[in-house]
Parts: sequence; structure tokens; C-alpha cells
Amino acid sequence: QVRLVEYGGRLVQAGGSLRLSCVASGRTFTSYVMGWFRQAPGKEREFVAAIQWRGGSVAYADSVKGRFTISRDNGENTVYLQMNSLKPEDTAVYYCAARETYGIRWSDPRTYDYWGQGTQVTVSS
Repeated sequence: QVRLVEYGGRLVQAGGSLRLSCVASGRTFTSYVMGWFRQAPGKEREFVAAIQWRGGSVAYADSVKGRFTISRDNGENTVYLQMNSLKPEDTAVYYCAARETYGIRWSDPRTYDYWGQGTQVTVSS
């Protein structure tokens, strides 16, 4: 069992920046990949970024590459998502997720085993 809690979502103007945090607790040694997803009303859950917990390999969605950066602090059991140059289309609930497998594509939300409650990010134009 893994518990994930997100922090940092709020209202921000277009062009601004936010840093989201995800704190993991419980059986974190079973989690191999940590990911960030987002979901806007009426839309499917969308992959944002992911990171291999132990090795640090990263992956990004094309829509955020160059603007967002995922990182982790192993000692604090925390994953971060630094979001720069925010756009109104980035508005969504952002979820932190963890999975116990490595080889399956990281962008598929169906492959993740644990999810946080989400944090709302709103970007005004």
C-alpha cells in the first residue's frame, strides 16, 4: 500500500510558474515509476511526465516538453513537477501516481497502481 499526497495547486496567470509536490508514504520500495497526470472536465486523464524512482530516467508529454520538469528527492520520498510558461490549456486537476512495474509504457494511466487525490491548477488568461 502506497499513499500519495499532492501539494501546490493554485490559481496562476498565464506565463507564470508553479511547483507541485507529491509526497509518498507506505510501501514506497515497491514503486518503480512515479508519474504526473492531469484531467480537465469532460476529458480523459492525460499523461504529463514520469520518472524512474531509483534510476532517474524521465519522460514527458509533447504538450509540456520544454516547459515542465519532473524531479525527485529520494531522501524525502517526494516527486516534483516544476511548471513554467503556463498556458490556460494547462488548467486541470493534477494527479500524482505510482506503479510497481517498469517496462510498460509510462504514459498509460491504466498501468499505475496508486493515485493521489489531485490538486487543482487554474491558469487565467
